[in-house]
Amino acid sequence: MGPSRKGPRILIAGLGNILLRDDGVGVHAIRELQKAPPPGARVVEVGTAVLDALHLFRWADRVLAFDAMQAGGPPGTFYSCPVFETEGPTPLASLHELDLWAALRFLPDRKRPEIMILGVEPKIIDFGLELTPEVQAALPQLVGVSKQILAQWGLFPPTYNRTSRW
Repeated sequence: MGPSRKGPRILIAGLGNILLRDDGVGVHAIRELQKAPPPGARVVEVGTAVLDALHLFRWADRVLAFDAMQAGGPPGTFYSCPVFETEGPTPLASLHELDLWAALRFLPDRKRPEIMILGVEPKIIDFGLELTPEVQAALPQLVGVSKQILAQWGLFPPTYNRTSRW
């Protein structure tokens, strides 16, 4: 038997296409986290290659995914929901939910991780590399909420100071 784990295997995945401005918010958020990655989690830039990252989803017990989400709010609005709430006709729709659901269908039910999506309402989905100011301004909230979720998932000790860097 291999070494025992002390906590859940956590994957933090950035989804989106950085060539389409606000669609790349998930990748931009991951790049921010990679500057000071949370200990004990894998921080991965998935982009639009969700099927290529299937082995990571199989490995993980829990996934925190950053993505652009359209729900009709003003640009830069922050959303969070479990991935199962994005399936089917729903007001919260990740721009990459079909790719994510397609990838998850390749995993046996017992291997599907718990997935929480943190999203931002895009303003512009068109060619370009920069986020719009509204979406750029939402990045700190994505990082802050991700720390709270990771603490709830047991990645940090109970005395973890949420205002500190990882």
